[in-house]
Amino acid sequence: MALFVRHPAGDAPKLAHRAARIEDRLHRFLSRRARRHGHVTTIVAYTGYGDTHRVRILARVLLVKEPRQGSRAERRQRGEHVRGWRAFLSVPVSDARVTITIGGRSCTVHPDRGGVVDHTLAIDLDPGWHTATLSTQAATKTWPAPVFVVDPRADFGIVSDVDDTVMVTALPRPFLAAWNTFVVDEHARVPTPGIAVMLERLVAEHAGGPVVYVSTGAWNVAPAVTRFLSRNLYPPGPLLLTDWGPTHDRFFRSGTEHKRQSLERLHEEFPQMRWLLLGDDGQHDEQTYDEFALRHPDNVAAVAIRQLSPSEAVLAGRRKKTPRRTVRSHVPWVAAP
Repeated sequence: MALFVRHPAGDAPKLAHRAARIEDRLHRFLSRRARRHGHVTTIVAYTGYGDTHRVRILARVLLVKEPRQGSRAERRQRGEHVRGWRAFLSVPVSDARVTITIGGRSCTVHPDRGGVVDHTLAIDLDPGWHTATLSTQAATKTWPAPVFVVDPRADFGIVSDVDDTVMVTALPRPFLAAWNTFVVDEHARVPTPGIAVMLERLVAEHAGGPVVYVSTGAWNVAPAVTRFLSRNLYPPGPLLLTDWGPTHDRFFRSGTEHKRQSLERLHEEFPQMRWLLLGDDGQHDEQTYDEFALRHPDNVAAVAIRQLSPSEAVLAGRRKKTPRRTVRSHVPWVAAP
């Protein structure tokens, strides 16, 4: 069955990209095969966020095989000795009905074609941490999802990149990045020195504000990244990732566009917030943050860029330069190794 994409009223539906249609057929085949082999519907709940009148719930629905108690698979499910490639073997579920319950209110939503649940729910909640409960008709258990409600008086928040900013992944180096992502045990990942302490101090000085981690990585790695952040004492906060693979209009999703859209959405959701934008000069963070600061100069408190070493810059295919020379906005801009 062909996949069509809805467009605004008055526009005819547009046939999805050929790669997306092929991917959907593959997912349907893998889903039927997984169910025949006893895989069950599972929800991987992510950290959500919102204000006192609405919250954004994030999760992913997958088909997984229930591990035997005490088995190696069960230890991996708890996050013990997990190698990255295993996160990419799961089969997404797009035809499930997911019920979200929080603050005494419930609603039922459907995942997207990649199994991702991204739903905004209108509700009145007090500032601080809350817990949403997610469930499906196909499973008897429920899954808790932490949700951070931003204090309406807060006017300072942090947006941080992940790869080569809070963790050293050598992402600009394709082969080493692939090794770190798919092969290395997640416990071998190294935190960037000093960043966790800096973020904790900023959070302590600006209580009630959000810390949002934005990455071009796939939702598959969200549990591993969340465990990494917790294990290395980074402030808790929502993780905004993307779904790798084809979209309705292109062969492969744009990571840079994902970051731009995430920043714009945060600006719309928290128009009073002034953001500290934290990233590195290994990809496009400088350009993305500078463009956001040009559009919304009153909503950027500062930009902080971690500079790659000369060898990292060369391997990334970039000349070592002073980021300040490329900056067009007039917000405070700091760069250091």
